[in-house]
Amino acid sequence: MTVFIDADACPVKDEAIRVAERHRTRILLVCDGGLRRPLSEWAELVIVPEGPDAADDYIAEHAGPGDICITGDIPLADRCVKAGARVLDHRGTEFTESSIGSKLAMRDLMTDLRSAGQMEGGGGKPFGPRDRSDFLNGLERVFQALKRGR
Repeated sequence: MTVFIDADACPVKDEAIRVAERHRTRILLVCDGGLRRPLSEWAELVIVPEGPDAADDYIAEHAGPGDICITGDIPLADRCVKAGARVLDHRGTEFTESSIGSKLAMRDLMTDLRSAGQMEGGGGKPFGPRDRSDFLNGLERVFQALKRGR
């Protein structure tokens, strides 16, 4: 089992590392640079070449059944779910085979509306302490489910 973190803009790297350490699980923080290697014997920093999807491609190519991916990137989440990995966003919401299609469709719709000038702005609501707590709970649930073989 490996925990893959789409690390460039992930606000819960430290929390994910703490949980993975407790479960004695390898952690790969994947980015295109600018991060320091975490002070954890379980964590590795994977620096990919610069490019719009280089980190996503690395994660999607290496993640599979029994792995956990942490990302807020819906297309990456879709690729990882299809590869058999368990996928969480930074608020602890798990993307599943039954939920990823609607999330991807909504993302595409919002992108189209913004590009057509029908909506301004983008992004989600501000990230707060409750979100951090929800992430920790969600990640622990996934670890427990994987240990039970689900």
